[in-house]
Amino acid sequence: MTTVACAVASAPLAPTTVSAQSAQPFVAAEFKVPERLETPEFRLRMLTVHDVVKDYDAVMSSVEHLSQVWPGSGWPEGLTLEQNLIDLGWHQKEFQRRRSFAYTVVNLAETQVLGCVYINPTPKRGHDAVVYFWVRQSELGKGLDARLSSAVRSWIAKDWPFENAAYPGRDIEWEAWRAIPDEKR
Repeated sequence: MTTVACAVASAPLAPTTVSAQSAQPFVAAEFKVPERLETPEFRLRMLTVHDVVKDYDAVMSSVEHLSQVWPGSGWPEGLTLEQNLIDLGWHQKEFQRRRSFAYTVVNLAETQVLGCVYINPTPKRGHDAVVYFWVRQSELGKGLDARLSSAVRSWIAKDWPFENAAYPGRDIEWEAWRAIPDEKR
């Protein structure tokens, strides 16, 4: 995924924006961050630089779909393999520092990246986390998006310490999400 340093105010933000960065850990020190989520169909685990080739393939084969997931963001327009490597390194470090959590979604053999899940802090009033996810375009017709959505929502509710995680572009329209005031945290 790409880090968007600046976004047009009226456009939804791509999954990794400056707002995902935090000066302090996102979760309490005593919270054990889940290493993975596994279903009979796919596995979620930390996104790392070692995923760059497979991640890049998933992203570039899904450009049309991703433009609908984050409309107006421009991502992944112009993404190169080198920039993707830099972005994955950023995600990996943010995960290690407990500031945001990017998970790759892979098939069980780990031969193909099927998508990504991002769990980020948010300053939006009434929400303590924001969750974004996508699946590769070739998996949409197979219903993977709905199965991933169900698995992720259950996982967040059961294994994460959030009281009110938001799912912009899914449970709340982008315009309504952007209109929620920020709180100082």
